[in-house]
Amino acid sequence: MKLVVQRVANATVKVDGETIGEIEKGFLVLLGVKQGDTEEQADFLVKKLCNLRVFEDENNKMNLSIRDVNGKLLIVSQFTLYADCKGGNRPSFIEAARPEIAEPLYEYFKQRCKDEGIEVQCGKFGADMKVSLLNDGPVTIILEA
Repeated sequence: MKLVVQRVANATVKVDGETIGEIEKGFLVLLGVKQGDTEEQADFLVKKLCNLRVFEDENNKMNLSIRDVNGKLLIVSQFTLYADCKGGNRPSFIEAARPEIAEPLYEYFKQRCKDEGIEVQCGKFGADMKVSLLNDGPVTIILEA
């Protein structure tokens, strides 16, 4: 499982022109699931994400978590995080989990974030989505399990 975490001032996701998820201060999380990923890995990443100290404190040091700043999460599934471009110019997605495996883990991950007390907005699994964000920093971190 791989997360691309972007600290944002705001972010939105639209499907067919309709906004389905929108946050102010927080994280835009692009989530990729690969073959063999487990709920235990999701649990590990949820804890890491919710405790990641990348928001600035009163001394302008990255020392606060999303919890500390009452931030929100916008979680978007993205199988293309497992693109393999070694063999040519057209990516292979053979490492990405099939939808029947990936979607339940995506849903599990979102629920575990909610269980941590973080407000969660989300994209729509498998949909063609338009994601907009204002990256704050910029701060972009990759987490894997």
